[in-house]
Amino acid sequence: MELYNYIKSLHLIFVVTWFAGLFYIVRLFVYHAEAKQKPQPEQDILIKQYQLMQYRLWYIITWPSAVLASIFAFWMLFFTEVGKVWLTQPWMHVKLAFVFLLYLYHLKCHQIFKQLEKNEVKHTSSFFRIWNEGATIILFAVVFLVILKNAINWIFGVVGILTFSILLMLGFKLYKKIREKNNS
Repeated sequence: MELYNYIKSLHLIFVVTWFAGLFYIVRLFVYHAEAKQKPQPEQDILIKQYQLMQYRLWYIITWPSAVLASIFAFWMLFFTEVGKVWLTQPWMHVKLAFVFLLYLYHLKCHQIFKQLEKNEVKHTSSFFRIWNEGATIILFAVVFLVILKNAINWIFGVVGILTFSILLMLGFKLYKKIREKNNS
């Protein structure tokens, strides 16, 4: 059981750093998109710096964390008795579905990262702000599932974070209107 706790601890550490990387990379996407609206030479200076920051974050923190979190998760699930029991429970199936969504989210972020490496900005900063909420929703769902170990009760947590996200977006729109009004 002690080995299991070490594996679980390492899994959790790398899940935290993976999410930190996902949250921050999208924030850098916001800044990159906003830099495209700046005049020269400020635009070139900012974009070059954001591309460097994105590269380091993506390949030094986010990808390694995703891989290591996955390795320790597989180890827990398939090579420990506790994990084998959890694989038979419905809440774990729902959790694994959210983890699959997290991988899709990560891969979409990678696609955006590659576009921004070529300075192809296909989305607005507003899109990226909303996109950033995707990882938050997945995080809330997974945490509620792991803590409550119930395939139904997690819904209340997700509904709560969706409501919170909507309020954040409304607050962002209000802030944007106030900022535009003050700049006029």
